[in-house]
Amino acid sequence: MKYSFVDEKVVNKINASRNRKLDIFRDSEPAQKGFLLLALPKQTAHKIINDLDNREILDIIGTLDPNKSTRLLHELSSTRARHIIEKLKAEDKEKIDLLLSFSPKTAAGLMGLDYIIASPSMHFSDLSIDLAAHEKATGRFPSIFVVENGSLVGEIPGHILSQHPGSEKVGQYATRVPHIKYDIDEHKVIDTFLKHPHDKVVVLGDKEDIIGVINSNDLLSLLDKKRASDIYGLAGVSNDEAAMDTVFSKVRHRWLWLILNLGTAFLAASIVGMFEGTIAQITLLAVYMPIVAGMGGNAATQTLAVTVRGIVMHEVSLASCGVFIGREIAAGVINGAINGTLVALVAILLNKNPMLGFVLAVAMICNLFIAAFAGALIPLIMKKLGKDPATSATILITTCTDVGGFFIFLSLAKVFLT
Repeated sequence: MKYSFVDEKVVNKINASRNRKLDIFRDSEPAQKGFLLLALPKQTAHKIINDLDNREILDIIGTLDPNKSTRLLHELSSTRARHIIEKLKAEDKEKIDLLLSFSPKTAAGLMGLDYIIASPSMHFSDLSIDLAAHEKATGRFPSIFVVENGSLVGEIPGHILSQHPGSEKVGQYATRVPHIKYDIDEHKVIDTFLKHPHDKVVVLGDKEDIIGVINSNDLLSLLDKKRASDIYGLAGVSNDEAAMDTVFSKVRHRWLWLILNLGTAFLAASIVGMFEGTIAQITLLAVYMPIVAGMGGNAATQTLAVTVRGIVMHEVSLASCGVFIGREIAAGVINGAINGTLVALVAILLNKNPMLGFVLAVAMICNLFIAAFAGALIPLIMKKLGKDPATSATILITTCTDVGGFFIFLSLAKVFLT
């Protein structure tokens, strides 16, 4: 996540350094150190914070709110984190203990504690006193929620405070605010913000009581992480790899994936080898083979991206995927017909061979059918099996389009062109 007051030059300098990351961090402005750790790649931040001594970490936590402090403490061992927490002031210790008790991948793990509660009958003059006390204690302006008989009524927007005299009661100015249970996962939190555009969401406990609030800016780092995860997953790169990692680290994160791809490449090559005689007889097939397979791979990547997004947004699942897969297949066949017609026309114009054009068109339609079916179904199966639908599905889908594309194209060529 980017913070406007963090010196990007320092972030870039730390990322680019091989051996002096910790020294550069220690030389940075004390007030920025906590935000630098939050802005740095996870692997880099993890190494730096674990190389700091406890006194340094305590000083850093003193510049952050409990929510951000908790995110940093998650990078430490539970024993060391507990030792540091015990040295905090009682109020900060209580808040951080509460936040650490929840899973970081749930709504409660994302929430902050900057809020105050008012009753509908409270006057604005009394509310102003509570606001001043909170700001003095934390240095931050809180969200204001109205609660009646233990149930959330709504929120008092900050701008309302300056528009009404102190003698008025706050209840009549409460506006609706979305709310979620504390134990829902982070994907559903994002979904809630997208479906109910708002600058905050209230987090409720088991008894429907308010236990925290998630502001929209708290989600920026999560969205950045998910976006990077999706891109890395589609490329087969580990989420732990950062741009400025060492050469050895980059090799360690990628070698297994590349070997798996090498295995699938040999599988595709074996399909081509089955038709060695056909290719030798019609060498022009070698020119068009990569086009058929490549278009299938591109179409599969598009479908995979849509499917992964649908999974993340809980729009599609294996149990209810019939309509989704049907629509993807229909779109794939239509796109196959469009692209197949274009490549057929090129073959007819350049090679004066209508039958080659026919073979290319049919092969293109069939391979985009495979791409749509595999790109939609395989990620759903991987998700059901508990695997990352982006990373684990990519290699299988690519294999389907390469092997399927080569086999269909060369089989049709053998039947119609020899």
